Amino acid sequence: MFGLGWTEVVVIIGVALLIFGPKKITKIGATLGKPLRGFKDEIHFFGDEYFNDKN
Repeated sequence: MFGLGWTEVVVIIGVALLIFGPKKITKIGATLGKPLRGFKDEIHFFGDEYFNDKN
């Protein structure tokens, strides 16, 4: 995961919680998660159409 170990990830998450607070972190996660989910869904949709057209 980008050359980071679990210890570094836990420290980064802890620092982010101290800086932003738990309420703001959930809003940031939701803001980032919705576009990523949509992008993932579109990739699967076009991938399914591509493979269905080949058959």
